[in-house]
Parts: sequence; structure tokens; C-alpha cells
Amino acid sequence: MIPLMNDNYCSIKKELQAAAVELIAVSKTKPVAAIQSLFDLGQRAFGENYVQELVEKQPQLPNDIQWHYIGHLQSNKVKYIAPFVHTIHAVDSLKLLLEVEKQAAKHQRKINCLLQIHVADEATKFGIAENELDNFVNEIVAQNFQFVVIAGLMGMATNTTDEQKINAEFATIKMWFDKLKEKHFNQNNSFSQISMGMSSDYQLAIKNGSTMVRIGSLLFGER
Repeated sequence: MIPLMNDNYCSIKKELQAAAVELIAVSKTKPVAAIQSLFDLGQRAFGENYVQELVEKQPQLPNDIQWHYIGHLQSNKVKYIAPFVHTIHAVDSLKLLLEVEKQAAKHQRKINCLLQIHVADEATKFGIAENELDNFVNEIVAQNFQFVVIAGLMGMATNTTDEQKINAEFATIKMWFDKLKEKHFNQNNSFSQISMGMSSDYQLAIKNGSTMVRIGSLLFGER
């Protein structure tokens, strides 16, 4: 598995570098040895979905890994990852942001947060509804966070083979990023990331303005 994984990694990394897109290697359920293998090739950003798994892996791996939490995060779990997490991708409530602020303050460190927008057809996917997004951002701006950094948006397209539909959903995320940037974050250079695109659709996401893709199975194989 390792040689194939390494070949895929080098090919994808080259493709993404040419597009100036950051690769988040989704390492959930994968062993520490597989993560270390990609780290040795130069990969630094890894994404995990489960708090307990991440907390177990983190001390076994190099300190300069950028850990991205990409799953749905419960407020009561923030304290476990606040000492080291680099970016939380799927923020969809003010309650969660307030807890991130509280825990980040305890450790005197800033934590990047991406606001998850819901554009897919599946009700099982989390995220802020489009008709609530503008008001949600108004509430966030009013908080004047000191340790939470609102770094951009995150979203997932519908799980479908219909590329036209996927394109439209990614375009919607990009539209909202531009709108919010102009209205709320025009003077904020930190609001710069669009996390969208996974193994099955990352090339479509890049065409629609993604700055950060979350790829797992193409790198590590199917779970």
C-alpha cells in the first residue's frame, strides 16, 4: 500500500501546487505509520474526524503537523483538541465558536475556524443554511473574538455523479465566500480559505475556487 500511496501523493501534490491549492490529507481511521509516511514525503496538514482518535494520534507524531479537525465537532469536545488543533473546518453554531474562544484563550493560542455552509441535498450533512448565513456572520462579527480566527468557508457537495449539480453547489459556496468577504471581512486578510472538494470531486472544486481540498481515499486507499 505504501508505494502506491506515495505515488498518488506525489502526483496529487504536484497538481495542487500548480493550482495553488492546499492539500489536507484526510487520515481518519488510518494508522500512525501511514501518516508518518506522508509526513516524510513533506506533507504537513492532516485532517481527522474523531476527537478521541485525533487525541491518541497527536502525541505519537511530529509536533509540526498541522492538525485540521474536519468532522462535526461537539462543544464539549473542544477542550481536548484546543491545545494543538490548527483549523476547525466545520463550524455551524455560535455556541461552538464561543467554546473554541474559551478554550483557545486558556492556551493563549489562536485557532482558525471555517464556517460550514449547507448547500447539498442531503439532510444528513451539517452546516448553516443559506438563508441564515448572513445573520449568523453578523452575530460572529459582533463577538469581536480574540482567539478565534474566522478564516473562511467550508462546504460539501451532494454525493452524486451529476457533475453539473456538483459544480453548481461549489459555485454557490464560492458566491457566498465573495459576498461575505466584501460585506464583513473586506479588511480582514485572515478570511481567505474555501475548503471544498474531496477525493471524488476535488478537481471540480478547484475550478470553482477552492483553496483547500480534503483528500483521503486517493492517498490512503479506501477505508
